[in-house]
This record gives sequence, C-alpha cells and structure tokens, in this order.
Amino acid sequence: MRKFAGIFCLFLFCSATLNAQLCQGSLGDPIVNITFGAGPNPGAPLKAATTAYQYTAADCPNDGFYSVRNNTIACFTNSWHTLARDHTGDAGGYFMLVNASYQPSAFYIDTVKGLCGGTTYEFAAWLMNVQSPGSCSPNPILPNLTFSIERTDGTVLQTYNTNDLPQPATADWKQFGFFFTTPNNVQDVVLRIFNNAQGGCGNDIALDDITFRPCGPQLRPTITGNVNSNVNLCEGSAGQFEFNCTVSAGFNNPSFQWQQRINGGSWTDIPGETTTTLIRNFPANTNTGNYNFRLTAAEQGNMGTPQCRVASGVLSVRVAAYPVINLQTNAPVCENDQLTLNASDGVQYAWTGPAGFQSTNPSLSFPLAQTAQSGQYNVTVTNDAGCASSGSIQAIVNPNPLATTGFDTTTICEGTSVQMSAQGGTTYEWSPATRLSSTSISNPFASPVNNITYQVIVANQFGCRDTAESIVRVTHKPTANAGEDKWIVQGTSAQLTGTATGENLSISWTPVLYMNNPSVLQPVITPPHDTTYVLKVTSNDGCGEATDTVKVFVYKDVFVPNTFTPNGDGVNDTWYIPALSAYPNFELAVYDRWGHLVFQAKKSNVHWDGKFKGQPLAMGVYVYILDLKEGGVLLKGTVLITR
Repeated sequence: MRKFAGIFCLFLFCSATLNAQLCQGSLGDPIVNITFGAGPNPGAPLKAATTAYQYTAADCPNDGFYSVRNNTIACFTNSWHTLARDHTGDAGGYFMLVNASYQPSAFYIDTVKGLCGGTTYEFAAWLMNVQSPGSCSPNPILPNLTFSIERTDGTVLQTYNTNDLPQPATADWKQFGFFFTTPNNVQDVVLRIFNNAQGGCGNDIALDDITFRPCGPQLRPTITGNVNSNVNLCEGSAGQFEFNCTVSAGFNNPSFQWQQRINGGSWTDIPGETTTTLIRNFPANTNTGNYNFRLTAAEQGNMGTPQCRVASGVLSVRVAAYPVINLQTNAPVCENDQLTLNASDGVQYAWTGPAGFQSTNPSLSFPLAQTAQSGQYNVTVTNDAGCASSGSIQAIVNPNPLATTGFDTTTICEGTSVQMSAQGGTTYEWSPATRLSSTSISNPFASPVNNITYQVIVANQFGCRDTAESIVRVTHKPTANAGEDKWIVQGTSAQLTGTATGENLSISWTPVLYMNNPSVLQPVITPPHDTTYVLKVTSNDGCGEATDTVKVFVYKDVFVPNTFTPNGDGVNDTWYIPALSAYPNFELAVYDRWGHLVFQAKKSNVHWDGKFKGQPLAMGVYVYILDLKEGGVLLKGTVLITR
C-alpha cells in the first residue's frame, strides 16, 4: 500500500486549516457511521467499553450521566433546548444526551476496525451545546471537547479541539471533524472524545452521527456537452452519454473504477470501466428510472478494498415516462354556469381551443360559460424531464331556455280562478303550490285568496333552466255594514256609521231623502219620521255587491209609561222609555214614597224590572225624575207598579 503524494498532504492541511479540518477533497462512503440507532424512548445504553458515564433511561440526565433518546424536552425548567428529533431528522432517530461529569475526562471511547493502511480518512461528528441562552448566568460552563485518533497501543495519530461551544440561540447542530492518515500497517484505530471543561452548571451536549470516510484528491465528474450533472431522456428514446472525471493531484499510482446505481439501490462496479471516461448507451427500450454513475479511485494496491476508495459526485441519467395527462371536465354545463377543464402530471401546459383560445394554466375555468366556448380543447403537457404528451377533450356548453309567461300581472275576483301559462321549455315547475291545480304543467289554474307571485322554472331537453314569474292580484268580494240603529228627536240629525270591505268600491244609500251625501259611508241624516236606510256596496271590478240596512227612529216627544206589571207573564213586565235612546246624556232616577232611590239609569237606556237589589218592590206608586240634559228639560211624574 502506498501513501498519497506529499503535495496532496500539503493541500489537505491548508484546506483543513481554513475549513475546520474537514476534508476538502473527495470522500468515500462511510466506513463507520454511528447513528445510535432509532426507536421509542429511551434507547438502550451503550456498551460498557464505550463510556465511563452512567446511563439513565430518563430524560434530563444529571452530572456524570447520559441518556440515549430521540428527543429531549425543556430540561431543568427550560434551561436546555427542546430537541424534537436527532441531527438527521430521522423518525425516532436517537442521539447521545450528555450531562458532563465534574472532572474532565473521556466520555466516549470506541475502536474502529477495518481501515486501510496508508489511507487518509475524515473523522466527523455532529454536536450541540443544549444550554439555552442565559442559562447558568452569569458564568455558564461551556462544553469544550477534544477528539483523538490513536493507534491501539495509545500512539496518537491526530487530535482536534472544538474550543468552547457557545450557547446557541436555537437548537442548532454543528459538524466538527478533521482528517488523519493511517500508517501502512494499521487497520484499527481508537476514537477518544474528551470533555475538557469542569462539571457544574452547564457543560451539557448532544452527540450524533459519527462517521469515518476515506478522503482523497478531488474527483470532478462531468457529462460531455452538459453544464449540469444530470440529464433527462424520455421513455422510448435512445441516447448515448459520455461521462468524464477530472482527478486532482495527490495520487502516486491511482486506480479507477466506474460504478452505477439504479433507482436508489446499491452501488455496483461496472466491469471493465477503469478509466476516467465512461460511455453509456441507453436503447429505446430502457426501463424508466434513475440511473446514477460515479468514479471511485484509490491507490493501485488499495482498489480492491472498498474502504480505501474515494468517490466522485454523482452523475444522473433519468429515463422519464411521458406525462399521463388525465384530462377532466365538468361538461356538459349550461350557459352561464362554470365550465372547468383540468390536466395533470406536468410542469408546463399549452392549451388551445375554440375561437383561438390559448392558455398555459393546468386548469381552465370559465365562470360564465357561453355556447361559443363549446368545442374541442387540446393540451400539450410537459413534465420536469422535458417529456411531452398531448390530448384533447370535448367541452359542451348547452343553451339555456327562455322562460316566458302569459302575463306579468292580472287581477281576479275572490272565489274565481285564472289559467296560468308558461312557454320555452319541455318541463315546468311552479312555486309556491298555493291553490294551484298542478305545479308540473305549463298551464295550471290558480285560485288564490290573496295577492300572490307565482314563479315557474322552465327546463329544456338539456336540463338547463330559466325562470319567469306572474303576479295574480285578488280583488275581494265587497261587504257592507250599515251600522247600529239610530234614535233621534224630530228636528235633530244623526250620523250613520256604515263600514265596508273590498277594493275599488262604489257606495250608495237609499232612500236619499234627508241625507247630506248618499255616496259616503257615514252620511248625516235628518228624517222627520222613522226611516229605514239601505247601504249598497258595489265592486267596480265586477266582483259583486253587498247590502245592509239601518233603522232610524224619530221621536216627536218623550212618552213616559205610567204603569207596568212585572209579574212574569210576558206582557208589560218592564218599564222602558224608548225615546231616551235619542238623548245620549240623560239621567233617570225613581224613588219610593219615603224618598229612597230604587232605580237609576244614566246615558244607557235600559229596561227596569221593578226590583231593587234583586228583590221585587211592593205594588204602589213611585216617583221618577228625568233630566234629558238638553234644553233644560226636566220631567217629573209617577209610575205605578201593579201585579
């Protein structure tokens, strides 16, 4: 086995000094990749030889303890960051959570076996100071680590110090590492991680993803004729590509081997391809998928051992399937409805359609579609590999019917009907159904009792619809009420109290004698004798007429009966003065021979049954006093109760 040339070692050293001692050349696949595994909390303790710290299954280990976890949550009253996952974000991935001991010591030791002698390797690990900003103020103890690579006999091959790790503002992983070269006869080394800081408040870390990878000169691969490291080829198309790799100085006598990986599988050597140039043919029947290529290199004596190789970046040929367009539309739709068309499986779209329509959107939407937008729509869909498919689809926009009715507004009499009518479609739906003979024909009969608006939905053979309406106004039959009978004194007047219901009415009274206006509901009358008046109410819309009568009693004077016989025989059983109905403010009082009030009436003309407090009065003469309250007339007299 041979070492890299001295000029390469100088290159590595200078690059490492400027870049935290991580490899600046090409890396091989990880020979060692310590991820601490994955699973539910907590993870299993590390083997006894790995650490001298004590294991705890709980979160938030104390000084001198560690845990293996896939998260840690707000330890020590939020003085530690909450970590929701490990460095790589793997589901359930573990990391080592350490609360350093009070005395500086090595807290992680591992023997790495199977390295190649005379080979340069990069060691790297991901670290985090888990202390939140301001924790342990004002003098927090900051973690300070030293990585040491040693021979199994204790001889140190290389060391690296992280210096103090500041408290990060957020939970932030950082990678630390360096490179070293194994002696020719050394395949096993010891990794030792020292904690240099004192224990106490602070000095708390998380450790993850420890790797050892071969480090060598830079291998810069290219695809001839392409500026990118990947090319695309559409399914069914043949192609040939030339891959080249430029190798920087650093090998004494290098060997090369091209490798390929298909659809994310394992890397395999391509037999016979051992130069820095590779030509690959892709026949038209090549299966779709991702084809990756890289050049590996090592000193000639080490090429047979994968742990000794470094690898270039990856060159990719993607054999891509053509887009599956999956054209869809909601057509057929009705005029003024929304028409949509959709294509899929692409990154670029080119639509054409009726009347010169063009669009580059994956989805088309016409909110108020018109019949002129019916027709064939064509689309070409191109995916991210530049492969294109074309398709077409028919979109139909059906016309709406034009709904009309036989009238906008009509008037009917209460109790009659009118025939509705609608035109323009093949089916009809009327609403509301109130007093319609049918709701599903074009010409139902309507007989509403009040004003109403009927709406009809007209549909054509495509199921497209339009609406129209008709208003039916109802004229109600007239009613007449001539009012209550009237009592007046000859030579005086009274006002009739007629009322009527209905619309567009004519009013007339008969006879018209002694009446100031026979065409109003409440005329003033002055008849000289008893008269019966007739009120007639007529609908001017031809919806009938109604009549009612009122009697007017005319008194020439006030006649007061002087006797009555309240014996229950139905004849002259009460004392009643009819003319008092003409005097609305009268007062009447009746007294017995001793001057006791036995009957009284005011303003309301009533019949007296000859009783006082519900008991029949004795037969005899009683005195009455009647004050008419008009013209100072005061009448006095007697009335005889006899049985």
